[in-house]
Order: sequence, then structure tokens, then C-alpha cells
Amino acid sequence: MTSTSLPSHNTAAFYLQAAVSFAVAVVAVGTGIAYLPVDAWVRAFLSIGTLFLISSSFTLAKCVRDQQESSTVRVRVDEARMDKLIAEHDPFRQPFVT
Repeated sequence: MTSTSLPSHNTAAFYLQAAVSFAVAVVAVGTGIAYLPVDAWVRAFLSIGTLFLISSSFTLAKCVRDQQESSTVRVRVDEARMDKLIAEHDPFRQPFVT
């Protein structure tokens, strides 16, 4: 039997830190593009590229998460079997004697 560890759960502070850092990064890039001394079409190109990069990052993160979850399906099935065995076990049951 393989050893399995419990999945780690992120705290609310971690989510807040991730959201704030993402917002700061987007605002910083947006401000940099807005104040860049170039023509409007260059700013538009950089803005579209930035939006594409952001959406691709979200898609990649989702794919990585889905891949990880699909690889842990076997672990979850094993955990469910173990939970069923533990739930059905009665330590005070008398052994069967003939």
C-alpha cells in the first residue's frame, strides 16, 4: 500500500496575497504601457499581447490543476476504500469461534 498525504488547503491569506500581487502586476504593466512614449498602435499591440498572456496563464494554470487532480483519482479511490473498511470495523466484535 502506498503512503498518501492529505491534500494541503490554502489559507485565505494566501489567496489574498495572490490576488493582490496579480492586481499590482496588471496595474504596473498597464501603467507602463499607458505612459510608454510610442504611437497608439504600439500601445494597442502591447495591451493585446498582455491580455493574451494573462488569459494563457490562467488556461495553463487550469490545465496543470486538472492534470494533478486526474492523477490523484486513484489515491481518492484508495482513501474511499480505506474509509469504508474503517467505518465497517467493529473492534468490540467477538471473533468467530467454532
